[in-house]
Amino acid sequence: MSEEKIALFLRSGKDWSRLRTSVAGVFVLKLPAYRSSPTHLAVELNPVDNSGNPKKRRGIVLRSTAELEEFKKILQDERLSRLLGIIDKVNPKVEDVKVKKGEEVIEL
Repeated sequence: MSEEKIALFLRSGKDWSRLRTSVAGVFVLKLPAYRSSPTHLAVELNPVDNSGNPKKRRGIVLRSTAELEEFKKILQDERLSRLLGIIDKVNPKVEDVKVKKGEEVIEL
């Protein structure tokens, strides 16, 4: 992805729109102007489905390299993995396949 293409997205993209990158789950996000902050771009990390669409409505938004470094430290902390392991054990199990109302499913 070229700097020129990203600059064009900043100028002409719609607020809150995403621009896909060649890395699955990494998007460029256009943030609108807010108070004294001008319109700017950020990186959104959001897992994707089989067709490359984001799985979540909004992922992790990174506004700078410094924020990325802070998140790296948090994500590498072993205590986070232990906490998520405990949460996995105590949370109710979620079915992998979600069925829409009225949709017939054949149990195999």
